[in-house]
Parts: sequence; structure tokens; C-alpha cells
Amino acid sequence: MQACWRRSGQRLLDRSPALFPFKSIYPLSSDGYGIDHPRHVSTISVKGGGHIIRKGTGGRSSVSGIVATVFGATGFLGRYVVQQLAKMGSQVLVPFRGSEDSHRHLKLMGDLGQIVPMKYNPRDENSIKAVMAKANVVLNLIGREYETRNYSFEEVNHAMAEQLAVIAKEHGGIMRFIQVSCLGASPSSPSRMLRAKAAAEEAVLREFPEATIMKPGTLIGTEDRILNRWAQFIKKWSFLPLIGDGSTKIQPVYVVDAAAAIIASLKDDGSSMGKVYELGGPDVFTVHQLAELMYDMIREWPRYVKVPFPVAKALASPREFLLNKVPFPLPNPDIFNLDQINALTVDTVVSENALTLSDLGIVPHKLKGYPVEYLICYRKGGPAYGATVSERVTRSDF
Repeated sequence: MQACWRRSGQRLLDRSPALFPFKSIYPLSSDGYGIDHPRHVSTISVKGGGHIIRKGTGGRSSVSGIVATVFGATGFLGRYVVQQLAKMGSQVLVPFRGSEDSHRHLKLMGDLGQIVPMKYNPRDENSIKAVMAKANVVLNLIGREYETRNYSFEEVNHAMAEQLAVIAKEHGGIMRFIQVSCLGASPSSPSRMLRAKAAAEEAVLREFPEATIMKPGTLIGTEDRILNRWAQFIKKWSFLPLIGDGSTKIQPVYVVDAAAAIIASLKDDGSSMGKVYELGGPDVFTVHQLAELMYDMIREWPRYVKVPFPVAKALASPREFLLNKVPFPLPNPDIFNLDQINALTVDTVVSENALTLSDLGIVPHKLKGYPVEYLICYRKGGPAYGATVSERVTRSDF
């Protein structure tokens, strides 16, 4: 039956060349559409989308004109980016590779039919082309802070980004490409992940010079992977390991502000194209100060165990050594992640002359108060416990 349909389609192409001018460039094949055609890079100069936002009264039922493929949409930052895209009436294509339930929480963010889940394989070029085919905007939010048996830092953070940029350039109709990197990404970073992210930035700008690079600091929000993990560790062990002496400086940013910066760059007239933005919050914290903020919110007296960097690396090294040597997957690291420990050996703050949130018209939130209010679920006396700091759990309760 499939062969019959294929022969019928080919006869239609032969009889109606005027209706199918792409026939000679993208011939049909037995394996699918356009698989065996030679690689063609678009020669159209991308000058920016002007104002991509086209019409509508605003809100999710308007028409923004954006059809965005958001790689990494099911992750932490992804859900906030999808929400803000859908809120202004954009159609969002959500590539996913896991469970059919992995994207379920995104469906309600947009109007009916505006959030389109599409299963894909990041190692299959043709499936990537399929999820990008109808888009005019591509956002790459794919990233991983630890390695697994199946995916290395270099493949997830560098190779995939480069492949997406190549395919987007060949597409010819991609008006904007946004690559989300990390604050502190540098070829000289002690962290392999940050070195891979720096290589990805270079590769993306080489393949798609009009791309915009976003480099957010440590993301803080309801599903974050730093304050939540600290609080969970405290609930289990009643103390927090402080890597080094806690004096490393970081500049965390509220996840909603990072998502707003991405949307702001899409709304401009193309002025952000080809530029790199470093997204940090209004305050610089040491690791110790950020831990104090977390302790204050969960209403407990701080208890730390300082772990020198050599000892922390020794505790984290066995997983990295055994990762590809045992026939079963190893648990994902939380506190003692060797690569993150290496990253903490240097300060990670916004550069002095970098483009920042203010250049995109975003006023960042301070982290005290609402942005970290989700931590109240970790209070021993319940979320309503501790109207004042004096009502913290006493030391005798430990």
C-alpha cells in the first residue's frame, strides 16, 4: 500500500511540475521526504524579523506570528519560556524524547492547539528537521549539569547545539535562533560543562551568525536545582555541606526574569541578533550567604559542615570513575557533583562590560521574598509556621 501511494505521488509530481517547484531540489525517497537530497544552506540573509509580533488584542487568543520550536521545553527554564510565548498568542512546538506525560503540564499554557508536542530523537537529524519544519523561531534550552552513560557533557551541551544551528541555517525560514548557555561559560573554565557551553556558543555563532546567546546565572525558582536540593538534604541530615569555605561568589537570577529576557529579545527589531547577554540578578551572593537566605526561609538555625575542595572532589570522584565501567546506571549526583564542585572553585558573576537584563528592558527581582517563598514547604512546623524569624525551630529540636 505504501509503495502504491509513493508511485502515485511521484506521478503527480511528474505531471504537475508547476505546482511542485521544489521537486528537483528535494526529491522523494523510499525512506521519507527529502532524506537523500544534498545539504543546502540558505543563502537568504537574515536581517531580523522586524517586529515579529503581528496582530491581536493581546493574550493567549491573539496571533503573535511566532511559531517557535523550543528544544528543552520540558525542563526547568523551558516551562517558563513556553508559558510566556503562549501567553502572547504564539504557537509552540515542543520536542520531547521521554514519556508521553513529560509535556503534559505545558498543554494548558496556550490556547487550544497552540502547544504542539512532537516526539523526536536528538540523534536523528531527520526527526530534528521535522520538528523545526514549520517554525520561524528556534530556541535551544537543552543542557545537562551531569553526565550519564548515554549522554556526555560534550554531546548534550555542544554537539546538539551545533547541529541545531546548522539545520536552522539550512531551513532558510528561521528568523531568530536563541541559544541558552551558562554564566561563566569559558574555554578556560575548570568545569567541563562550562567549557562545552563555551564551545557551543562559538559553534552556534559560526553556523548562525545572527543567533542570540543568553547566559543566565544560577536559576532560582520553584523547581530549581540548588535551594531545593539544599533544603531536602537538610531535612534528611539536619546539616548542609558547605563546599570550600562558602566564599565563592555567584549571581543567581530569578527564572521568570531569564524567561522574560528571552521573550524580550524576540520582540525587538533585531537589535539583539548576534549579541551575547549575561543574565544575572541584582545581587551578588557568596554560597554561604545564599545558604543563609535558604535557612531563613525554612525557619531553621543554620548548621554547616565545611568540606574542603580536595575532600569534596574525592567524595564525588567515584561516580565519575565508575560511570561507564558498571553495567547499570548510577544515581544522579545532587550535592556532590564533581563538575559543579570544579565550577565553584572560581567566582561566577556578570562581566563588567557585558550586555545584561537592563539592556533588554528587564528589571530583575531581588531574591528575598516571593522568588524563594516556595521554600516554606520545607518548614518543620508546616508552611504557616514562623511568622517571624524568632519562631525558627530551636537548636534543641535537632
